[in-house]
Amino acid sequence: MTPVRVSIVGVIASLLLILVVLELIRGRRLKERYALLWLATGLVLLVLSAWRDGLNTIAGWLGVTSYPPAVLFAVATLFILLVLLHYSTVISKLTDENVELAQRVALLEERVGRLGPPSEPPARAD
Repeated sequence: MTPVRVSIVGVIASLLLILVVLELIRGRRLKERYALLWLATGLVLLVLSAWRDGLNTIAGWLGVTSYPPAVLFAVATLFILLVLLHYSTVISKLTDENVELAQRVALLEERVGRLGPPSEPPARAD
C-alpha cells in the first residue's frame, strides 16, 4: 500500500471514529467524560494522517525512517492502550463502590428483618 493510500485510509478511519463517538454521545450510549479520550484519539490520528510532513517529522524523531506511516499505527495503539487503562481504573472504582453498596444493602436488610414482619399499610381515605 502506498504512503498516500495509507494516509487516505487513516483520514477516513479517523473521521469514522470521530463520527461514531459523536453518534454514541448523541444517542446517550456513551458519557461525554469517557468520550473525550476517544475523540482525542480520533483527532490526533486525523491530524497525523492528513499532515504528512508532521508524520514524517515525528517518525524521524523516533528513528522510523523506512516507513513513517508505521508511526500512525503506533500512535493509535498507544491511545487505545491509554483508553483501556482509563477504563480499567473506572471499572476498579466501580467494583469497589459496588461492594460497598452490597454491604450497605445487607446491613439494611438485616436491620429491617429485626423490626419484624411488615404491618399492613394504613387504609387510604379516597
